[in-house]
Parts: sequence; structure tokens; C-alpha cells
Amino acid sequence: MLYQSRLLPGVPLVESPLFENELEHMELDSTERGIAIQLHGKGYAVIDFPDPEIDARIDRIRNRLAPELGITNDNAPESIKTGGKGRVQDAWKRDEDVRAIAANAKVIDLLSRLYGRRAFPFQTLNFPIGTQQPPHTDAVHFSSIPERFMCGVWLAMEDIDAGAGPLCYVPGSHKWPIVSNTMIGRRGWGQDPTLVQEPYHDVWNAIVAAHGAPIEHFLARKGQALIWAANLLHGGSTQTDPTRTRWSQVTHYFFDDCAYYTPAFSDEPLGRLALRKIVNAADGLPRPNLYLGETLKPSARKKIMGRSFWKRLRGRFAQPTS
Repeated sequence: MLYQSRLLPGVPLVESPLFENELEHMELDSTERGIAIQLHGKGYAVIDFPDPEIDARIDRIRNRLAPELGITNDNAPESIKTGGKGRVQDAWKRDEDVRAIAANAKVIDLLSRLYGRRAFPFQTLNFPIGTQQPPHTDAVHFSSIPERFMCGVWLAMEDIDAGAGPLCYVPGSHKWPIVSNTMIGRRGWGQDPTLVQEPYHDVWNAIVAAHGAPIEHFLARKGQALIWAANLLHGGSTQTDPTRTRWSQVTHYFFDDCAYYTPAFSDEPLGRLALRKIVNAADGLPRPNLYLGETLKPSARKKIMGRSFWKRLRGRFAQPTS
């Protein structure tokens, strides 16, 4: 269904207050329909990654990235796996298997039908161990105008048990308000580029406590993937066994015809948006920042911030997010 014909074209289909009506027109089979219902209600859904070569791709990626990540004894069960480099960002630019996972046509097609706009991958993160990050939402890192046209897909590259620090999340938290700089009384424009999540942690924790919301853990099988909504609280649980790896790949997706920016460093009411220069990882081509067909230009940003700040900021928008 063309999103231009909908009553709420600026809201993802799976997040729409008219979801039950939209569901009937989303052209989903019974399995995909279940995925849509889970995403709408819980903010996440589990799938088997649709690639017949996924095991071989995973093995090649692990073999290529392990030395770079400091995992020199990946197959030695008694060796300590912590202490190395935590991740490789955007390995899709040089690793064909990482790119193939990110650009998987079936995943992109499914996300496009779930959200009502064409999806495209813009970032990959490859992890050898868990992040042990407290619950957070991606909505402070990556956002869009209209909002919520962003999602993540986390792929387990081995079987994950409780000792490896599995991915964790708060079901239903995607329906809570997006915590913004405006809400917490913070100026984002010009802030220290390393302070991406910290200003929001106390608020997220307080909301979880106020709702008495449980935190669930994803004990995934190799080749399983978790799709999550932009505002779902998620993180990495404690790694209790330092000899365990938790190999995974995260791919972040945006959707067509949006503006793409970083809310943590923006003051939206003042028109100060930290716009992103987005490249489609599937084809390597840049994607414009658009609002209702009009291109947004970051000229005001340069005048206010200057070149030196943005040079320091480049490459530091995205922190480990799962």
C-alpha cells in the first residue's frame, strides 16, 4: 500500500494507532502477520534469518574479525574473551558477508511492508562479546522526521546462553514517550559528543521502575535475529562468564523520504538538527534528508557550530547499542 494514501503516512504501520485496520492491507502471510503483531504490541519480534548461507557467512566474518577484535583464541573454551576491542563499526564497507547480511533482500522487503516505506541499511556493528550496556533506546542516537522510521536487527552469530551477557529488552517500552532533550530540560546543540546516552539513563530507569516493567533476555540460537522498534529499551546484560563470546551483528535501518538526525545533539524547537550524512549500505549511495519532498540542508549547523566541532563529532554519533 502506498503510504501517500494512508490517513497517517507519517507513522510506521506497526506503530500506528490504527494498526488493526492497517494490518488488513499490509500484504503479509501468516508468519509475517505474527511478526507485525509482536512488533506492534511488544516492540520486538524474533525471526530466523532468511539466508541459506548464513552459517557460512557467520563463520567467515568471525574468522576475519576475531584478530582485529582481540579474540585470538576464539575456539579455545578456557581462554578469557574480555578485554579486547569491543566492536567493529561499518564493516559492511570492506566485508562482503557483513554487507550481504545488512542488505538481505528478504529482510528489507519485510521491514518495508511492516513500516510502510522502503527500508535501507545505514550502519552495521559487529561484536565479539556483549556490551553489558544499561537499557537505552536508539531514539536518542538515530531518529527521523517523521519519527520512529528507524529499526534495528540483531543477529546471533552463535548460540547465546545466560553467562555470555545476552541481549535484554523491556517489552512494550516502545510505546512509552520518546525521552527527548526538551523533556529533560537539556540543550543538545553543542554538547560534548561523547555524552550520547548518559543524560537520559536516570529517566529511563525511573520509567521502568514506575511501570514495574520486567527486563527479558534473548537466549538466541545461531542464525536467529531480533527486530526491534526505535524506542524499545534494550541493552546488554552482565557477562558472568568471561570465557564466553557473544558474537553478533547489529544492522540499523532507516526508511525512505525522511530526514535523518541525532536527537542527543539537536534542539528541535530551535530548528537546530544534527543532520546525518546517510549512505545506503546496500548500494553505497548517499540518501538525502527530506521532509515532504523538500531537501533539508545543514547550513545553519556549520554557522553555529563551526568545522572543528563537527570534525570531532564525526564518527561518534553511534555508540554500542546492543
